[in-house]
Amino acid sequence: MGDAAQDLDAKGGALDTAKDLFAGAAGGVAQVLIGQPFDIVKVRLQTSTAYKSALDAATSIYVKEGPLAFYKGTLTPLLGIGACVSIQFGAFGYARRYFEARNAASSSSSSSKDLSFGQYFAAGAFAGVANSVISGPIEHVRIRLQTQPHGEARLYSGPLDCVRQLYSRGGGLRGLYRGEAVTILREAAAYGTWFLTFEYLMMADAARNRVDRAEIPSYKVALYGGLAGEALWLASYPFDVVKSKMQTDGFGSEMKYKTMRDCFAQTWKAEGARGFWKGIGPTLLRAMPVSAGTFAVVEATMRAIS
Repeated sequence: MGDAAQDLDAKGGALDTAKDLFAGAAGGVAQVLIGQPFDIVKVRLQTSTAYKSALDAATSIYVKEGPLAFYKGTLTPLLGIGACVSIQFGAFGYARRYFEARNAASSSSSSSKDLSFGQYFAAGAFAGVANSVISGPIEHVRIRLQTQPHGEARLYSGPLDCVRQLYSRGGGLRGLYRGEAVTILREAAAYGTWFLTFEYLMMADAARNRVDRAEIPSYKVALYGGLAGEALWLASYPFDVVKSKMQTDGFGSEMKYKTMRDCFAQTWKAEGARGFWKGIGPTLLRAMPVSAGTFAVVEATMRAIS
């Protein structure tokens, strides 16, 4: 990264990154608690043909498995997604400061450090790829727990047992990290769009009303965060469907999808374009409050510790 990276370190980048990480962790906890009931409905719709609609899936889960079933597999994402969102905001903040330093170094204009839309997307994509290292196995375990049979027929006693079984059956890459290639693609597209949309809306509001970013009221921060969440899923949902299919697939002779490309091909052949958008309804319904809560908490935390 050259001189820009040196300038970044000189400006206290380590402290700023620590603040980003802390604020992201707080946002991650809010994200899980708000979004988990929506997420289990989404995963059931993506990986099964047993339900007619999102309402049918939610009703079936409630009647057959009880209200607590909507929080199946919550321990793993509560611990893991807190870390994931922390990494997302930490990596995005670092990449943003890098681009600002590089822009400032290449021009004498005081406003030249501002990022272009392409740079905002690149910073968000970088955050997504960095996050995929831990989000891949965490989401794999969560999906296995969400889709396992209920009651005595369940396959895993908990997250640790699921990790153990996945590793024993497929090892690291083929077990825990199944679907990692499509996870990386999803994360890059999703978080590039997520951060770009939020930053654009925040900058547009500040410019339109001639206020500093810190003066934008919390309800607007939440609104812009919610809209960014909608954009995130519209930009990445087909990748998410393929990821869910691969992460609920069997092992050995029971394996249906050999590769990411094979999963795309089989889904297209069996279901057409609609197959890549199954469950989009509850996902978008979930995205607004989850993303709104995440950005609202992160922004409030950043303002409090700055």
